[in-house]
Amino acid sequence: MRKFLLTATAALSLGAGQAQTLPVLDQNPPSLRWQQVHTPHFRVLYPAGFEAAAQRTAQQLEQVHGPGAATLGVRPRPIAVVLQTRTSVSNGFVTFLPRHAEFFATPEQGMGLGTVDWLNQLVVHEYRHVGQFEKGRYGIGRLLGPLLGDGALGVAAVGIPQWFFEGDAVGTETALTRSGRGRIPSFGVGMRANRLAGLRFNYQKANNGSLRDYVPNWYVLGYYLTSYAKTHYGPDVWDRALTGYNRFPFYPFSFSDHLRRTTGLRVEQLYARTMADLDSTWQVQQRELQPTAARELLGQYQGRVFTEYQYPQYLTDTTVVALKSGLGDIAQFVVLSTATGRERKLYVPGPLNLPEMLAVGGGKLLWPEYRFDARWRQRVYSELKVLDPRTGEVARLGQRHRYTAASLSPDGSRVVAFETDSSYHHALSVLDAGTGAVLTTLPNPPNTFYAQPRWMPDGQQLVAVALKPAGKTIELLNPATGAVRALLPVANVNLSNPQPWGEYVLYNSPQSGIDNVYAVHTGTGQTYQVTSRPLGAYHAAPSPDGRRLVFHEYRATGARVVEMPLEPTTWRPVPPATSAVSGPYAEALAAQEPGAACTVPVLAAATAPDTTRRYPTQPYSVLRNAFNVFSWGVVQSPAGNSVSVGVRSQDVLSTTQAIAGVSYDQAERTAAAFGGFSYQGQYPVFDADLTYGGRNAARYIDRLRNQALDSLRRDQWRYARLTAGLRLPLTLTRSKYLEALTLSSYYLHERVYDYDLPVRFRSEPGPNLPVHALQTTLSYVRQLRLSARDVAPRWGGSLLLTSRLTPFGTNLQARQWAGQGSAFLPGIGKHHALRLRAGYQWQQQRQYQFAAAVSFPRGEGYVSFDRLRAASVDYYLPLAYTHWSIGRWLYVQRLRANGFLDVAQGRSVGVSGARDYRNVGLDTSVLFNVLRLRTPLEAGVRVVLDTYTQQLVIEPLAFSIRL
Repeated sequence: MRKFLLTATAALSLGAGQAQTLPVLDQNPPSLRWQQVHTPHFRVLYPAGFEAAAQRTAQQLEQVHGPGAATLGVRPRPIAVVLQTRTSVSNGFVTFLPRHAEFFATPEQGMGLGTVDWLNQLVVHEYRHVGQFEKGRYGIGRLLGPLLGDGALGVAAVGIPQWFFEGDAVGTETALTRSGRGRIPSFGVGMRANRLAGLRFNYQKANNGSLRDYVPNWYVLGYYLTSYAKTHYGPDVWDRALTGYNRFPFYPFSFSDHLRRTTGLRVEQLYARTMADLDSTWQVQQRELQPTAARELLGQYQGRVFTEYQYPQYLTDTTVVALKSGLGDIAQFVVLSTATGRERKLYVPGPLNLPEMLAVGGGKLLWPEYRFDARWRQRVYSELKVLDPRTGEVARLGQRHRYTAASLSPDGSRVVAFETDSSYHHALSVLDAGTGAVLTTLPNPPNTFYAQPRWMPDGQQLVAVALKPAGKTIELLNPATGAVRALLPVANVNLSNPQPWGEYVLYNSPQSGIDNVYAVHTGTGQTYQVTSRPLGAYHAAPSPDGRRLVFHEYRATGARVVEMPLEPTTWRPVPPATSAVSGPYAEALAAQEPGAACTVPVLAAATAPDTTRRYPTQPYSVLRNAFNVFSWGVVQSPAGNSVSVGVRSQDVLSTTQAIAGVSYDQAERTAAAFGGFSYQGQYPVFDADLTYGGRNAARYIDRLRNQALDSLRRDQWRYARLTAGLRLPLTLTRSKYLEALTLSSYYLHERVYDYDLPVRFRSEPGPNLPVHALQTTLSYVRQLRLSARDVAPRWGGSLLLTSRLTPFGTNLQARQWAGQGSAFLPGIGKHHALRLRAGYQWQQQRQYQFAAAVSFPRGEGYVSFDRLRAASVDYYLPLAYTHWSIGRWLYVQRLRANGFLDVAQGRSVGVSGARDYRNVGLDTSVLFNVLRLRTPLEAGVRVVLDTYTQQLVIEPLAFSIRL
């Protein structure tokens, strides 16, 4: 799922006790009223108003229940499916923490949708994931399930490569529907570009990725690998391989080992054979091509780092605007000059919804952009941004709408926009380009899904791709009269990107097996092939003078914008497509899939629910279902103890989390019981943590006043700690900067029992001296988005304000106020960054000592001063982007460094003079993958020199996971 959210967090330490808050999840506003449909194998949850689509989804889930997982040899247990209807994000997922699925109901507008209704495609793809996870309950899973609950599914899957899960699901959607991404050429065009360019990555690089070259994601890699295995070793090959794997998966490369036992091939050999097979297919296809001529526009990046230029549109006859992105660049609009051959940055947008809908009209640019609700992360709008390149002014249209596709009229006065509402009703509307007011909404009785609408040159009619029950067509629509006319016969062909020009409509079609530009005459219906490019031609747009055509095409180094003459006399007449040529393995998968025959008719396109087989519905109570225990056994306790056993609970709407258990501290050899609770269904989040346990520790006692500590005493005692409070996490992202604000206030109560030592640490309570403390924080973060090659933000900053008090006037007393701010600035190199940080901490700590609220100099143990000033300078830079492999065990992607200077001055009441610190240091770290796991880790070493004492400290940098 695409994620654009940034959470601003603050440490919530209160002396020895820490409030370990549970993570903030994605929720809907509490005003939604939820309903549920019950079927024999599913419980479908949906907000009121979505019932018709929910009934249809439930019926299709039941139909796919048998065939969807048949080739894995499983029939999954009943599962809950949540239909999210308030977001503009087009996605879906299945998780086992807790076990459920979520379908995001806003349909995708891009080429990946194919000719299948959006919800239908989700049913097939996501249900395959349900079957994959269910397979983990076989073999050793039969033992782990009762011991760990659904958490056992994650343990069983740890050795399975991620490409299997997504690739196998893409293969299933391809086999069980008439479309699916395996039949769409653009899905695998990046892989095809690499192979035809002679880039032969080894399996380590293909599996783990690269920070220099384009490496297809695990959907693409996995589709080809899993499909090759199915077509050569039988549709149940993965059932047999996983059955062996699940007997005992806990040794390195166990997945590869059981694949070898099933097919005779280890994963490296499967990869090599699949690539050789694809090379053969694609090379034959290339030899049969008769390419049309086109020239690449000058000024585009020509270096080695993967960089793309896509979705071109003419601003003038000599300037083209395109979206530039890549491993080293965040998405930005650039202007390419055909006259000077230069590139100029125009504008950096916020989180783009559909960059394919970049449109130009009246000299202005328009595109859709996500707009996040500040609190409710499942409520994501999609508004329209309009940029005037001459003035740089940006206007916002359609606020609090979910417009997923839009286009400007030729004179720039009106906008046509498409929206799917929270009842799954599709609508094309005409807006005023100045105010965003809806002028008219076109009638749509059959609820046709329209994709990528554009204005005709006369500014009076519209053209859009229409998805029908039998396939796709391109329709001509008149907003004034409501008239609709199909320009092409409805067919199972993935039409996309209609672009009017004169009496023609240009569009993308894969009817030859490669996506190229075609044209249909609006009067005669005659169709023509306009381009024949080796890797396809995408998103064509004519120049204002009508003499040239610009489009982008894929290369191994990234898509490039190319231009060709616009001469209809050179176009090749072709009959209208009735079907498209399928991609590699698609037809073979469908032919051998045992469930294909019974699923294709129903899962082809959107249809009304079968009223003769309506499933019962009833209201769903969020509160009554708040507790949903999904995992037990070994858990992570709120106190962070080394060994913990307990249970975890989370409802499927993500409003309530709870954890409870017992832990054992191996250092002190003591046990504790703990519980944590977080209710996130209202605007503020309510958290509570409770721990009761034992301590077993030693203290040095000064037997003589003012003498050295010379006596070690040991004691055992008990403690009880309660932390409760509120936090308000707000997502404020509105531009190219990720922005978030978190406000929180927590109460801490801690007391001890049977404490017999005559002394105590000031960070702990003592006998008859409980702690009643209140902590309030404000945390704000604003950072420029990172490219894949960046090692730190190049612009941005953060602020953390902390107040810790014991305001109740009883027992231990202390006060602390602190503030810390930082700023990120660009460094010398493109991916270098400079961070400046400063903080100040004031406290009164006669009876009690709070933990640090500002950063202490690195390499030093924290000293609790009454007054502490601290500052630091960091310089981040990458050292190398590598593709180093050590056999099957290790793959290194990047080396980076961070040089820093930390200074601080601490003073305390009653102590003469100040303690000064000035440390310089260097962090070096390595980004790497182990055991061919796709998620990279990062670890390194820190060297710090105290310039006053000349002491050298060397520390390991703990592992971190890069997500």
